[in-house]
Amino acid sequence: MRNPHDVLIKPMVSEKSTMMMSESKYSFIVDRNANKIEIKHAVESAFNVDVVDVTTRNYIGKEKRMGRFVGRRPNTKRAIVTLAPGQKIEIFAGL
Repeated sequence: MRNPHDVLIKPMVSEKSTMMMSESKYSFIVDRNANKIEIKHAVESAFNVDVVDVTTRNYIGKEKRMGRFVGRRPNTKRAIVTLAPGQKIEIFAGL
C-alpha cells in the first residue's frame, strides 16, 4: 500500500470545486499512476473519512508560447472524491 502523500499531490481549489463541497465532493490532483482504489484508501487514511465514490480524469497539458519559444504544461490526473453523507474534510472548512 502506498503512502497517501505520494498519491494525493494537492487539493484543487476553484469556484466549481468549492460549489461541489456542499454536495460532499472534493477535488484533488493525484499521481498519474494511481488508480481509484489507491485514491480511495489515500483519502480515507489521510483525512479519516468514508469515501463512497471516486471519479478520475486525465488532462493533457496545453502547449504554451513565450515569444518564439514553445513549452508545454504538465499532464495531470484529477480525482473527484464523494464522501458519505454528513462527512467533510476539515482542511477545506475555512474555504
